[in-house]
Amino acid sequence: MLLIITGQRPMTEARNTVHNTDIVIIGGGIAGLWLLNRLCNTGYNAVLLESKALGSDQTVASQGMIHGGIKYTLGGALTGASEAIADMPDHWRRCLAGEGDVNLSGARILSDHFYLWSSASVTSRFTTFVASKATRGRVDPVSRDARPPLLDHPRFKGNLYKLVDMVLDVPSVVKALAGNYRHRIYLIDWQHTTLHRNTNGVISLESHGSHESLLLNGRSFIFSAGQGNEELLNVVGATSPQMQLRPLQQVMVWHRNPHTFYGHCLGTDTTPRLTISSHPMADGAQVWYLGGSLAEKGASQTAQEVIKAAKVELAELMPWVDLSQARWATLPVQRAEPRQRNFARPDKAFATWVEGCDNLIAAWPTKLTLSPNLATEVLGLLDEKGIGPSGEQAPVINLPAPPLAETPWQEAFGNTDEDA
Repeated sequence: MLLIITGQRPMTEARNTVHNTDIVIIGGGIAGLWLLNRLCNTGYNAVLLESKALGSDQTVASQGMIHGGIKYTLGGALTGASEAIADMPDHWRRCLAGEGDVNLSGARILSDHFYLWSSASVTSRFTTFVASKATRGRVDPVSRDARPPLLDHPRFKGNLYKLVDMVLDVPSVVKALAGNYRHRIYLIDWQHTTLHRNTNGVISLESHGSHESLLLNGRSFIFSAGQGNEELLNVVGATSPQMQLRPLQQVMVWHRNPHTFYGHCLGTDTTPRLTISSHPMADGAQVWYLGGSLAEKGASQTAQEVIKAAKVELAELMPWVDLSQARWATLPVQRAEPRQRNFARPDKAFATWVEGCDNLIAAWPTKLTLSPNLATEVLGLLDEKGIGPSGEQAPVINLPAPPLAETPWQEAFGNTDEDA
């Protein structure tokens, strides 16, 4: 369990190693890994600590969509969220080409576009909006002869648009980010690790091994542990920033139909009625990962109820698709964000100095797409306090490396026989 000690940190007899570094990042999701890359590329002596597996929890639960905000305009107008995120796909593309502020050239793109479709019964201001100058170059209508195979069926009567958004294979992104600075990433065990805050509000970390203890000092600590930030902030006695959780229950559909698909279905709400992304399995099958309003409503349902709702939605929207041999599973997800008035969705990535803690930043990207923006925010905070790269060598810490997290669909379907 994490402990906090106020006052001067007592000396421990077993401690025999002290490491000083510029930055200590706690949390090895895409946000923390992107931060590590940006900081190291800028010359900082930075290390990252992860307690489970790289990309675990919220990162691997992501659908991998790098979008430009059009999904936030379903009410028929540009919003703060849509404009804050508009440039992100191009930013990620530069990084994927090895030409950006972070090298993602080893990551895999599942799709370089995303579809937006509606059933014939849905009419809204969005149809007029997508034809306006405001969305030019960001969303285009799809002609009948250019439909993706899944929707190229006589029974499909809706409208179809193509977005410049893309979908990434999230595990490959985690692997690429971690591979760039593997020697700066360490596995910690919170059962044997303590966070300290002295009377001046300075944070340090002590890890107790069976034969050796180490003390890790950082000119700045950064909490980027998603949902785990709340416990970390409580441990160091911080009352703000506070966190909110946006619960979802996603649906996973294992099947052997040949069609991969990435798209949002328009409904009557400002949230997509249904979002589908396709993810390959090692056995040659694929999993459709279902989100949108289905997943939001599913947060208050049982797994059986949300699976039943997913079957109804797919049968209504794509009755020509045979899912009689499909396998179904759900994944509860807690999306962590900084607390907003009236539980609003944050428009931007969030990072701030923690009050009462002299060298601590709390950070949430709020969306996978905004991880680059979060790193820029953190660099700005460090610059405000005059914390630049020290020019010192990164420490070599006697801790193991964390594994890469397994995808939820591999956990759900990867170890079962097809006949099960």
